[in-house]
Amino acid sequence: MSYLLKDIYSETFFNTFSEILGQVIPGFSKETFIRRTFEESWPEKELKERMYHTSFVLKSVLSEDFQQAAAQIEAIINLLRSNGIRENTIEFMFLPDFIEKYGINDFDTSVKTIEMLTQFTSCEYAVRPFIIKHGDKMIQQMLRWSNHENHHVRRLSSEGSRPRLPWAMALPELKKNPAPVLPILENLKNDPSEYVRRSVANSLNDISKDNPEIVIRISKEWYGNNPETNAVIKHGCRTLLKQGNPEMLALYDLTDNPRIVVKDFRILTPVVKTGDYLIFSFTLINTDTQIQAVRLEYGIYYLRQNGQHSRKVFKITEKQMQPNEKTEATYKQSFRIITTRQFYTGQQKLSIILNGQEREIADFELIVNQ
Repeated sequence: MSYLLKDIYSETFFNTFSEILGQVIPGFSKETFIRRTFEESWPEKELKERMYHTSFVLKSVLSEDFQQAAAQIEAIINLLRSNGIRENTIEFMFLPDFIEKYGINDFDTSVKTIEMLTQFTSCEYAVRPFIIKHGDKMIQQMLRWSNHENHHVRRLSSEGSRPRLPWAMALPELKKNPAPVLPILENLKNDPSEYVRRSVANSLNDISKDNPEIVIRISKEWYGNNPETNAVIKHGCRTLLKQGNPEMLALYDLTDNPRIVVKDFRILTPVVKTGDYLIFSFTLINTDTQIQAVRLEYGIYYLRQNGQHSRKVFKITEKQMQPNEKTEATYKQSFRIITTRQFYTGQQKLSIILNGQEREIADFELIVNQ
């Protein structure tokens, strides 16, 4: 039996949650709540739609006064914890959605509730409308959160302020000018929690897509401080490195080196069917008498609907090659049909990239698997 992520919102989940609601909300009717939740269109709703619908139904049973409703949500969280319920996936993200939808005009109450709530379930999406509506006031609150004792709250300050957070509304002003976010990242660059530091890296990567010069400057300032910060920079500059940015490559001594040789490059499957694999091989040789830093990648030039090609880069490895070291390698790239990428049949291209420079390139054809 297949399982869909949206099925986390099951009858068992809502029965358990209703028991908690009944202990907090005067006159709560479990039967009515369950009936309103599992309305006629419920089976067709996808994950986010079910989440939003649950938030809407919750509005009908919580207090009409937002401050009182926020207090009820805090009581709900306390009861969930006392019953041994911990947030492991995304089930309870309808609670931040409730704050986002119905508390946007009550800044103080919402901020207090979000600070509590994010220690139970992620609020990174919920804070973004507050950044847009309240601007610097919300950014200053998130700067204060970056010094919070709880690592979930600290992470919220960096993750919630990412200019390009996936699956969330963008923050156009921060995409244009990320300066307000930088003090938050500065506070968190050496955070004891890797969970927080990876969020800092992801924010840097977001910024690099619109303001690469800022991330290059920060990287040069932070590089060499300690291993943890070095890792933040490396992950935060992954897009710049894949783009072959010369300043970032030079920071890691990944300069173009003719003494590193790519030989015997072959596409073993020159015709690939959708659902199958592109398979290719090559030999990498360090002909130098010195150890050489190597970043090895390959690029797929996917054919687009307009007949043009768009390159996506995939990292293979980054290592130190010993003198006269020789490596024979075979790799494969899936063309399995997925929802996040549309494949167009026809001629595609594959390249081998060494320290940001394309060394070899060849064509292959993608056809429909009938």
